[in-house]
Amino acid sequence: MKKVLFVVNYFYPDYASTGQLMTELCLDLQKDFNITVIAAQPGYAGEDNTTSKIFEVDYIDGVKIIRLKLPRLNKTSKFSRLKYILTYFFLSLLATLIEKDVRLIYTISQPPVLGGLIGTLGKWLKRTKHIYNIQDFNPEQAAAISYTSNQSIFKLAKKIDKLNCSYADKVIVVGNDMSETLKKRFGNKNVPDHVVINNWTNEDEILPLDKSESNIQQFLEYNNLENKFIIMYSGNIGLYYDLENIIKVTETFRGNKDIVFLFIGEGAVKSKMESFVKVQGINNVHFLPYQPKDFIKYSLNAADVHLVVNQKGIKGVSVPSKIYGVMAAGKPILGVLEQGSEAQMLIDNSDSGVVVEPQDYKGIIKAIQYLYNMDKGELKSKGMNGRNYLDENLKREISINKYRELLYEVTKS
Repeated sequence: MKKVLFVVNYFYPDYASTGQLMTELCLDLQKDFNITVIAAQPGYAGEDNTTSKIFEVDYIDGVKIIRLKLPRLNKTSKFSRLKYILTYFFLSLLATLIEKDVRLIYTISQPPVLGGLIGTLGKWLKRTKHIYNIQDFNPEQAAAISYTSNQSIFKLAKKIDKLNCSYADKVIVVGNDMSETLKKRFGNKNVPDHVVINNWTNEDEILPLDKSESNIQQFLEYNNLENKFIIMYSGNIGLYYDLENIIKVTETFRGNKDIVFLFIGEGAVKSKMESFVKVQGINNVHFLPYQPKDFIKYSLNAADVHLVVNQKGIKGVSVPSKIYGVMAAGKPILGVLEQGSEAQMLIDNSDSGVVVEPQDYKGIIKAIQYLYNMDKGELKSKGMNGRNYLDENLKREISINKYRELLYEVTKS
């Protein structure tokens, strides 16, 4: 079998959505290809790792993993992020160059720009093929939140990532709006060979469940959430979602004892959100850490409505992967998303919720009131519309088979 090297930063047991996706992909493809993975030691949710080895070999169901020892990441510190990213870049590039008999290098756009550059350099130095999977366009994503005002950094980063795209044997984007962004990058001329393959969730694992299910009931009881209308955000509480401002709409509902806002996850703006809630004395907003992967099928079903959000300017740059899990659980969606974005079109095409433009906070409040006052049967139907659409159009098997066919195509040429 031909050897494929996945350089993907996050991998099982990390909680990052890309880590879960890449884990499932590699496990599914290992019968067709000899797969080795280069990834960081687990630490997405702040886990400590005591290993002293810079490179540590691990195996999961026959898949070889070369885990990299990286500095502890403080997501609120730009210096910590830079140190982590650069260490990952150099160690993963070194591990890539050491690995023998590689036919194809598969990289993703994490860390920004440098993830693709590992594949570009690896292809050039090892004379291999390269597939570049763009989960997020950068520096466009960083520009959307004004991460830095240094325009020279943005220009250089964009030039490097355009090189990554041009030199790759195939570029994968995860949304049709992202395909348009790739074309615009190149002014619709000499656009790199690319394909759209949607992300997914395991629809056989995450199923619609009633709140009366025993595990869900215990979760609600333990967190004092019984008989509440729960509006949930589950995922990365990071820089690209405007959550530090969206949290302020909870003030409007502070007197409604039936409504609870539940944020599950970790990220750079979580402490700021917690501080706001504490200072304002809002008692119906709760925060929980990431739930174990095998419990997510229950925690997702504890919600009445799920928030799926992106910052303004993210259209065509990124697709929030959490939408697939929410649709699998058959829960209605309150999308804070730009018109024409992949996630917005999924919600509208499936009739699985309502969508408000980013930064329209009054619109978010009205949408919450609308969903809260909706007939329970109609609300449940909205959620099931999403599940039915997923079953018909977005099954895990469909996306993974597209990957399988693409890897065969690239490795045989």
